[in-house]
Amino acid sequence: MIDFSATAVEVAPLLLGGVIAHDSPEGRVTVRLTEVEAYLGDGLDPGSHAFRGRTRRNDSMYGEPGRLYTYFTYGMHVCANVVCSPAGEASAVLLRAGEVIEGLELARSRRPTSRSDVDLARGPALLVKALGIALSDDGADLGTPPFSLAPAEQRASGIATSLRTGVSGDGGRPPFAWRFFLEGEPTVSPYKRHPKLAAG
Repeated sequence: MIDFSATAVEVAPLLLGGVIAHDSPEGRVTVRLTEVEAYLGDGLDPGSHAFRGRTRRNDSMYGEPGRLYTYFTYGMHVCANVVCSPAGEASAVLLRAGEVIEGLELARSRRPTSRSDVDLARGPALLVKALGIALSDDGADLGTPPFSLAPAEQRASGIATSLRTGVSGDGGRPPFAWRFFLEGEPTVSPYKRHPKLAAG
């Protein structure tokens, strides 16, 4: 079992190779996680939603560990995180990419523009679509139906790290190399440096 009361930086690599499942009226989809990113909170991580403290948007980041923190990005996509650290301390792991291992047909129907099964959950918004997670699932317990989250039976090998993708400012630079992924996995999304970071 994973101790979600640990920090997101500690939890993130433990999630790799683990599986998240979501049951819906249409059926179940299960994804094996191949890429995640860790984010800390108040004053600790300039790339985090909680860097400047608690808000209505990031409230679930301060909630009980092992729950979902969902949010809109670019005004159209939903992303999903696993809340970590004790309640009251903001910390979360962004679920960036994975391999659909159950419910392929349902995942394909949710991702009709996907070019191949490799791309079904290759990116944080795509992973959410494949699993059928909604913004309204914010705060849901990942240990209680309709969700489940389980670590890999054996700790994953070949774990690599990098800077977090698309993060601007200091949060996109060392020492915040908190993107964790399984080397050689085709479902891992490509790293993209933030344009402002590249310029500056």
